[in-house]
Amino acid sequence: MVSLYAPNRFVLDWVRDKYLNNITALLREFAGNDAPQLRLEVMSRHSISRSQPSVGNGPTTAGNSVNSVSHGQSSGAGSQSSGNTYVPNQHVRTNPNYSSSSYPSAPASAGGAPSGSYNNEQESGNRLTQPSTVSRQYADNNDHGSQNQDRYDPNQYGNRTSRPSMQPKVIPIPEAMKHKSNINPTYQFDNFVEGKSNQLARAAATQVANNPGGSYNPLFIYGGTGLGKTHLLHAVGNGIVANNGDAKIVYMHSERFVQDMVKALQNNAIEDFKRFYRSVDALLIDDIQFFANKERSQEEFFHTFNALLEGNQQIILTSDRYPKEIDGVEDRLKSRFGWGLTIAIEPPELETRVAILMRKAAENRIHLPNEVAFFIAKRLRSNVRELEGALNRVIANANFTGRPITIDFVREALRDLLALQEKLVTVDNIQKTVADYYKIKVADILSKRRSRSVARPRQVAMALAKELTNHSLPELGNAFGGRDHTTVLHACRKIQQLREESHDIKEDYKNLIRTLSS
Repeated sequence: MVSLYAPNRFVLDWVRDKYLNNITALLREFAGNDAPQLRLEVMSRHSISRSQPSVGNGPTTAGNSVNSVSHGQSSGAGSQSSGNTYVPNQHVRTNPNYSSSSYPSAPASAGGAPSGSYNNEQESGNRLTQPSTVSRQYADNNDHGSQNQDRYDPNQYGNRTSRPSMQPKVIPIPEAMKHKSNINPTYQFDNFVEGKSNQLARAAATQVANNPGGSYNPLFIYGGTGLGKTHLLHAVGNGIVANNGDAKIVYMHSERFVQDMVKALQNNAIEDFKRFYRSVDALLIDDIQFFANKERSQEEFFHTFNALLEGNQQIILTSDRYPKEIDGVEDRLKSRFGWGLTIAIEPPELETRVAILMRKAAENRIHLPNEVAFFIAKRLRSNVRELEGALNRVIANANFTGRPITIDFVREALRDLLALQEKLVTVDNIQKTVADYYKIKVADILSKRRSRSVARPRQVAMALAKELTNHSLPELGNAFGGRDHTTVLHACRKIQQLREESHDIKEDYKNLIRTLSS
């Protein structure tokens, strides 16, 4: 009996439908009436390496360049028999569910069959995008295996046939499609300032860097602009490379994926495009929301996504909003985005903003007094990028003028930015935003009504006004219908308590902060 192993059911079905007739014909040609039975089974590459007999009698493998354990399967534990045993002289029915244009992430290799079987398929007109002879062990030394083609030995399983060996034709990946990681080495976990707003995202990213393709696959990070999503993407890429120097990591903006696909279609190289994106160890895509309304790109990314997950290859995506809220993206993609771990990055709280300013000042070898850092952090709350931009402006002014960095100096250097921020976040604006969020009227917030549907939004508005403005408690009490300052203080403490106890209040408060700070 000749056993042919595939890494997953998808590859096994693909080989059976497209190559079974040729393989059985070659077995009959080689062995005549004594042709052995052919058995197709699902088994991981690692299991084969552990259980494979000596060279010359070992089973052959299908899809050497595919990762060993498919997503959601237990093939790594040992051989999973597919129950498909074929006798060469039996009639074979093909499965009509797969069209001739459907390709898995890597085609199969029938190493146990005579070496000419691969070329017979090419001569029949089928274009094979990932020849089985370019195995992962070769690709580890060369991104695409094209330089190692001469190392292929058609007799590696023993001299089973007198037919002359035939070198398979390899379709190389074009120069423009070769793996370039685009990872920025300056973005590391060590220089990512951690706080309550991002500590879960950082912990998940660190776990992925240490164990890519594990439980957090895909990892979906969402949050507003300038909160550190891109920094974490690059940090994960750098972490994976630090642990495995041969890992193929690709970082890109979602628009680059679209551009590459358009070029591939124009150049009639869509199979090279598929081969490129499905052969990486980790694919990191920023701002996935730009896939919206790009149907052809979504279709191809859908299949790439499935192939990578099935191959146990890591996917990390970022977006400026929760996956279900991305308009113009197919539901089947939104569903898959949530298969792994979805986690949010929130605007940094005051302590984190101060820590970011102090870290950036230290990196620039600038002494930043604590009171100055707090002054800037209290007035600029939206995102990290705005904080860094403001600090760079202060440092530049200090270098040009030679003056020390003080609060008065910062007021002067950032006067237009601070004035704009004060205009954007006012008590009136907070009251209107909260009223719209809870679908009540501003007059209700200012009224004496004490029903929960009004009292709770009023308390939330007071807490937001205390955090986002520089008004005193008495001033805020007057702005909320002439209330006493103790009422405002009680509201702030109550909302702080509810944010720790109630998930709904916590999410409401975060959403309102994001709206008011953007």
